[in-house]
Amino acid sequence: MPEDARRILIVEDERPIRKLLRRYLEQQGFEVAEAAGGDEALVQLAASDVDLVLSDVRMPGMTGIELLSQIVRIHPGAGVVMLTGCEDVSMAVQAMKLGALDYVQKPFVLEDVAASVRKALDLRDEQRQHVRYVADLERAVEERSVALRDTLNHLHEASESTLEALVAALDAREHETQAHSVRVSEYTLHLARAMGVHNGQLEAIRRGAMLHDIGKIGISDRILLKPARLTEAEWSEMRRHPEIGHWILNGVESLRPASEIALSHHERFDGSGYPRRLKGEEIPLGARIFAVADSLDAITSDRPYHPSRSYEHARDEIARNAGTQFDPRVVSLFLEAKAEVWSEIRRRTLETSGRQPDPMEVVI
Repeated sequence: MPEDARRILIVEDERPIRKLLRRYLEQQGFEVAEAAGGDEALVQLAASDVDLVLSDVRMPGMTGIELLSQIVRIHPGAGVVMLTGCEDVSMAVQAMKLGALDYVQKPFVLEDVAASVRKALDLRDEQRQHVRYVADLERAVEERSVALRDTLNHLHEASESTLEALVAALDAREHETQAHSVRVSEYTLHLARAMGVHNGQLEAIRRGAMLHDIGKIGISDRILLKPARLTEAEWSEMRRHPEIGHWILNGVESLRPASEIALSHHERFDGSGYPRRLKGEEIPLGARIFAVADSLDAITSDRPYHPSRSYEHARDEIARNAGTQFDPRVVSLFLEAKAEVWSEIRRRTLETSGRQPDPMEVVI
């Protein structure tokens, strides 16, 4: 946006200072309005759009801090820069915590005021862009998730072939062409049986493990397939996939029992996981079992960030993380199983996916 389109509102009870600031900022190409106090400023903000408010901290009646609180609540699109005396620096810091973009100390240098105004406008633009980005992202996630949930709902009863086709498509999207989701569900099923799980709970665990990453349908390819390290903002988006997956599965009656694994599959036994930071047996049993199975598959399969490693390496890694990442009871049962058990499951799931596996592919 060109500077001559930017509208600044100066709020200052001292008329000479207000007029000086107005003349200078107009010379810099800004459109400037003025108000002698907080109440008058709120009237002007309600009447027309303002890009930035330049407000004194100490004013009769409504203080600058009180005005800032009102602006943040009622007019969040307007940025605020505070004018403060040397003795009011602590109030300026408080203002920054409440949402002010910057502050300028009195007596001020006019060039410094202009620099602070431009800096604040740039920051406000970045914030607006971020808000638009988040809104667009949430709308896209909701549209894609609603479409998938509606599709599954129209099937009334999600058939096995439908689910397998769905997870194959999800795996392929991440270039996971080796039947990852089906394989990890079979690993999970084997461990669940070893723990004495049976009947309907077994089926819910198997389906939850197979559909654990269904929420990634709501994550953009730009992030999901990014080869480099994710930024903190990108990680925040990525960490939403368990909740998106839970929302999708919880809306399909036949898949509702499986939704807890989708929601909880990134929780850790010591409580440091996400999204709910569950700890110990607060984590659903199926998710605790899945965590071990998923790590086994991640370690013994080729991934973009590391080549496949041996079963012995996986055993050591999983044993080392018992009690922190994993439930020690699940780890104990995992360690009792022979490598041949997991190799047989790997062979079977590769064949089921329609591929004739190379003998070296099934040895872990």
